[in-house]
Amino acid sequence: MSDFEFIFALFGLLLGLSITEILAGLARAIEARLLPNAAIRIGWLTPLLGAFVLLDLLSFWQAAWVVRGAVLVSGKALMAVTLFASAYYLAARLVFPREADAQPDFDAHFFRVRRVVIGMLFVLLLSQLAFYASIPAIAPHLVRPLALVLTLILAALMAAAMLVPTERWARAVMLALVARYVLVYLL
Repeated sequence: MSDFEFIFALFGLLLGLSITEILAGLARAIEARLLPNAAIRIGWLTPLLGAFVLLDLLSFWQAAWVVRGAVLVSGKALMAVTLFASAYYLAARLVFPREADAQPDFDAHFFRVRRVVIGMLFVLLLSQLAFYASIPAIAPHLVRPLALVLTLILAALMAAAMLVPTERWARAVMLALVARYVLVYLL
């Protein structure tokens, strides 16, 4: 077993739980909405936040493959991976309300948790970029025009998603965040 495989087993477990948390939250929301006389309004914002967290998580999972040669087993590496993946889990856990009855308007829930969830992902992005910049073989790729533009767009949209005051603007920004990832995956 390589160092990467050893560390990735822990990483994969925690990120897998994050994916499960998002999908379970969506399933709970749909189930609550389908109940007779349900007063639940799912809206667009919370599902878009879930899609964004899921796509961001997948991008990090993919990026882990790029640095596989630089990953060595150590206490520091295990703590860093656990901290990083745990932050994804916490963000994923907060996307959907645990009890739909307690928060029947999911768009209101989005406005309550968006700064925490997107803020955590923003800190993870900065941490990931700092780690990449410390690897001589990867650092030059960070300043390539396409990578730089896509990263700046991501950061600007994340900041906007945390700050926009209205549901309409939040929906537009969240759609742009999801679309940005879908386009990057298709390139």
